[in-house]
Amino acid sequence: QVQLVESGGGLVQAGGSLRLSCTVSGSIFSINAMGWYRQTPGKQRELVATITSGGSTIYADSAKGRFTISRDNAKNTVSLQMTSLKPEDTAAYYCAAGRSDQRGSLYFDYWGQGTQVTVSS
Repeated sequence: QVQLVESGGGLVQAGGSLRLSCTVSGSIFSINAMGWYRQTPGKQRELVATITSGGSTIYADSAKGRFTISRDNAKNTVSLQMTSLKPEDTAAYYCAAGRSDQRGSLYFDYWGQGTQVTVSS
């Protein structure tokens, strides 16, 4: 089993920054991809950013230029540095862990409990 624990959410004013972190533990030998998703009430969970063990990243258009995903393989952590935050970034942010196949497709099998990010205008 794999456990994910997020931290770093909170309340910030528009234009501010936050850093989310996620620590992965358990049977992580199969994990080679991690990511951040977010969800607001009444909407589907959406991708924010992903990163593979090789360092390949994918960003949602809304995150490009403002958010940076990184991982520390030695510490089994993945982080999301968010800058220039906007009220529309307000959401519950979820850490995800999974695998990528040979074609580069990503499959996230494990999820954290979520951490709330609220951006005030």
